[in-house]
Amino acid sequence: MKKGFPEGFLWGGATAANQIEGGLTDSKGLSVSDCYSFDSKLPMSEWSKQWKEMTHDQVKEALNEDSELYFPKRKGIDFYHYFKEDIKLFAEMGFKTYRMSIAWSRIFPNGDELEPNEKGLEFYDCVFDELIKYKIEPIVTISHYEMPLNLVVEYGGWTNRKLIDFFVNYSKCLFVRYKEKVKYWMTFNEINSVTKHPFTSVGVIEEGNPNLMQDIYQSAHHQFVAGALATQLCHEIIPDSKMGCMISYQMPIPYSCNPDDVQLSVEEQRKTLFFSDVQMRGYYPAYTARMFRQLGVNLIVKDGDSAILKNNPADYLGFSYYMSTASSSEPEKFDTVQGNLLNNGVKNPFLSVTEWGWQVDPKSFRVSLNQLYDLYQKPILVAENGLGAIDTVGNDNKINDSYRIEYLKNHISEMKEAIKDGVDILGYTSWGCIDCISASTSQISKRYGFIYVDMDDEGNGTLERMKKDSFYWYKKVIETNGEILN
Repeated sequence: MKKGFPEGFLWGGATAANQIEGGLTDSKGLSVSDCYSFDSKLPMSEWSKQWKEMTHDQVKEALNEDSELYFPKRKGIDFYHYFKEDIKLFAEMGFKTYRMSIAWSRIFPNGDELEPNEKGLEFYDCVFDELIKYKIEPIVTISHYEMPLNLVVEYGGWTNRKLIDFFVNYSKCLFVRYKEKVKYWMTFNEINSVTKHPFTSVGVIEEGNPNLMQDIYQSAHHQFVAGALATQLCHEIIPDSKMGCMISYQMPIPYSCNPDDVQLSVEEQRKTLFFSDVQMRGYYPAYTARMFRQLGVNLIVKDGDSAILKNNPADYLGFSYYMSTASSSEPEKFDTVQGNLLNNGVKNPFLSVTEWGWQVDPKSFRVSLNQLYDLYQKPILVAENGLGAIDTVGNDNKINDSYRIEYLKNHISEMKEAIKDGVDILGYTSWGCIDCISASTSQISKRYGFIYVDMDDEGNGTLERMKKDSFYWYKKVIETNGEILN
C-alpha cells in the first residue's frame, strides 16, 4: 500500500490568463471573458446574472470602445507586467508546477488569422523562461474561458465547425513554439461547464436562444473533435508530452435513500461524466442516446469524427473540486445552494458553507478521486481546489487566513488517503494561488490566493503583493511533501 505522496509529486498552484493577466495591449484581442462588467453599486443578483445568461446588448456594450463600464478581467492583477515578481513568490513557496493558461486572443486576436501575434508569443516565452529558471514545471491549458470574441460575433462560437480548424491552428502554433518548454498540456478548462455558462465556454449567447441545448452539445462535439486533433498534434510535435482534458466535478450525493434520489444522482453525475467519458475513452457512452433524446438534441457528426476521438484519447484527467451537492427528486422542499452546477441540487445539512454559500465537503473529494480513477485508470491531476473568502489585512500588514488553511489541510488529507487507496495522482494545483478576478462574480474580494493583491472590486489599489499566513503554511506542506499539514 502506498503510504503518502510519491517522490516527484507536482505541488503547485493554478490561475487563468483571463483572470490575472490584464495587458490589453500589444494587439491582444477581446475575449469572451472581457465582456463581464462589475458595478459595486448594483446588487449581486444584477451583475452576477451575466455569468448565467449573457445578452446581445452586453456583448455590444463590451465591443463599445467608449463604454464607461468597468470590465475587471481586462485589468486582472496585471500579471502581464508583474509575472517575474509573482513567479519568484511561487518559487519561494517551493512550487514544483504552475498550472496556467494561454490567452487565445493574445496569440490570435481575432481567432481566425493565419499568422500569430509575435508579441503575444514573446510574452509567454518570457513566462516559461522564468518558470524554467526556478525549475517550475508549467502545465498549460490551451483554452480557459478566453476564446476570441470575434469568433462569437462573426462565426456564432463553437456551434460553427470552422472553429475546429481555428483551434487546431492555434494549438499547433503553441506546440511548435514551446515544444522545448512545455511537456504537460490540457485542451479545454472545465469543458462540462458549457451546460451552465455557454457563452464563456463555447461562445453561445443564451438570451432568446430557442435551440440552446442543441447548440450546447453540438459545440461540445466540435470541441471534442478539436481537442482530439490537438492531442494528436501534440504527441507528434512533442513526443514526450502529456495531453490532458479537464472537467468541473461537483459530486452529486443522494439527499436520502429514496430510490428516486439515488437514480437522480446517477443521472446528474452522468451529465458531467459524459464529457470526460468521450475524451478519456474516445467514444460516446451508451447512456447519451437517451440523454440526447430527452434533451431534444440531434448531433451532426461528420464521417471521420468517431475515428478521431477513438484514436486520440487524453493521457490524464484534470478536474476541479470545490464542493459536493445533494440531489433530491423533490428540490422544491429544500434550500438550494450557491455555486450549484446540478439541476436538482439542494443543501446538505451535514456540511458547512463558505461566505459565498458553497458547501465544504473534503470527504467527497476522496470519493471523487477514487471514482474518477476507477472509471479511467489513468493519472489524475487535481487542477483546482480552493476556498474563496474575504481576507482582511491587519494593522501589522499580516493576513490571517486560518480558514483557508483549514479548508486546504482537510482536502489534502483526503487526497493523501486517496493515494493510499491506490489512486494515481500527478499533482495538486490549488486554485488562485495568487488573488485573481473571480470567474463567476468578477470580484477580487472573493479571494483564493496564498498571495494578497492590493486591489478592490472596482480596480483601485496599489497592486502590492503580500504574503498571507497560508503562504508559509503551503510552503511547509511542499517542503515535507505533504507530511506536515498543521
